[in-house]
Amino acid sequence: MPRKTFNLQHHMALFVTSLNSGSNGNCYYVGNSREAILVDAGISCRETEKRMTRLGLQMSKVKALFISHEHSDHIRGVAVLARKFRLPVYITPETLRHGQLDISPSQVHTFTAGIPIQVGDLRVHAFPKLHDAIDPYSFMVTFKDVRVGVFTDLGAPCEHLVHHFKQCHAAFLEANYDEEMLDKGRYPYFLKNRIRGGKGHLSNRQALDLFLTHRPEYMSHLFLSHLSKDNNNPELVQALFNEHAGTTRIVVASRYEETAVYHIQLPSAAPLARPGVTVLELFS
Repeated sequence: MPRKTFNLQHHMALFVTSLNSGSNGNCYYVGNSREAILVDAGISCRETEKRMTRLGLQMSKVKALFISHEHSDHIRGVAVLARKFRLPVYITPETLRHGQLDISPSQVHTFTAGIPIQVGDLRVHAFPKLHDAIDPYSFMVTFKDVRVGVFTDLGAPCEHLVHHFKQCHAAFLEANYDEEMLDKGRYPYFLKNRIRGGKGHLSNRQALDLFLTHRPEYMSHLFLSHLSKDNNNPELVQALFNEHAGTTRIVVASRYEETAVYHIQLPSAAPLARPGVTVLELFS
């Protein structure tokens, strides 16, 4: 059997995938070669395991769950995942109370904006966001100066979001709805106003404006996330962003299946891994 060569670049990278993204469930994997976290767990434990297995990802590397807010599409799988794999759950007290999650008190950990949490060699920064939940947060994960943001369920791009987005090598960014599709769609007036009212969701145009205005030149990947089933179209938003993407690869995260695992590293390192190359292949 040939000897495996040590690849330093792989050990300086973050590996990311969206296991699901949308109002039917949200779950995002961010990790290095040794440990990982899940941001939100809005699909079942069984489906989370199934999708990770297909990607060659191991649940044994997941060391913690981070919960953004209490809406069911972000917490549906939390209790079973935490119990089965004995995972710490980082969640604010208000989100835990309103989510009515059945988690052992010994597994519950809180977090505070501005105070990073260390999970192995991963550092997680939480910051508040504008959304119609009781105590909602976004997250940025850092490893060896590589930074990946998870920014969804955003009513508007606040100063906290802008500050963190400007630092990201890759980001999951909400592009929930096309304004014309929402306006002409079947949703009742009160729901349309909730979605576009400043504490609901980010439109394609708002997401694009944020990207064009504040994208760092080294951003290699942008994952467009939490698309509405009724008020958006994956091909439409892909084309909209591709037109302005430059050197940033645009990936639309699906509400039906996992994305490939993407290899995020510092710009001075070797070329990025091809889509579809999983962590298992990179480290086997």
